[in-house]
Amino acid sequence: QVQLVESGGGLVQAGGSLRLSCAAPGSIFITYVMGWYRQAPGKQRELVAATTSGGSITYADSVKGRFTISRDNAKNTVYLQMNSLKPEDTAVYYCNAYNGAYNYWGRGTQVTVSS
Repeated sequence: QVQLVESGGGLVQAGGSLRLSCAAPGSIFITYVMGWYRQAPGKQRELVAATTSGGSITYADSVKGRFTISRDNAKNTVYLQMNSLKPEDTAVYYCNAYNGAYNYWGRGTQVTVSS
């Protein structure tokens, strides 16, 4: 059973910042694409940002310039730094590990942005 352990969610005012963390097993972290998804009430889960082991990064248009995804290979941890948060960023954020054949999810962490 692969466990992705998320932390860092919470309640913040609009314009504030939060940093999410996701720790993964080393064997997963080294070879998988690590990403963050989010799901707001009544909406489909959507990709927020993802990074490959080679350093390629992709962002959803809605978070470009505000969010930054990064990897700490020594800690097998991927981070999502979220700045200039908006009420529409409110959602459950999920960590994801994917290699084309296997797809693993964390349990999710709630991010709530108040106006």
